[in-house]
Amino acid sequence: MSREARVEAGFLLRQVQAGETLSMPDSRAMPSIGQGCHELRITDAQQRVEWRVIYCVGKLAIGILDVFEKKTKTTPKNTITNCRRRFAAFKKEDTP
Repeated sequence: MSREARVEAGFLLRQVQAGETLSMPDSRAMPSIGQGCHELRITDAQQRVEWRVIYCVGKLAIGILDVFEKKTKTTPKNTITNCRRRFAAFKKEDTP
């Protein structure tokens, strides 16, 4: 991930931390993973790559479930499986 793409991802995550609700084209909901899960959509013009940051908004924190290079139209099944497992673990820890 280029520096510019990392800066963009950080900027968007900071907006989420501030309580903003992001929408397309920056973010979209990922209900297939769990309630409160979303996908940041980062275009890395320098490397000509699309990146995805799967995150969830909890009560106490924002959890980053995965970061991957988007190569196909659909999210890989193993990525969804891993994110569901990580989301379940995140929910257990994110209780006030």
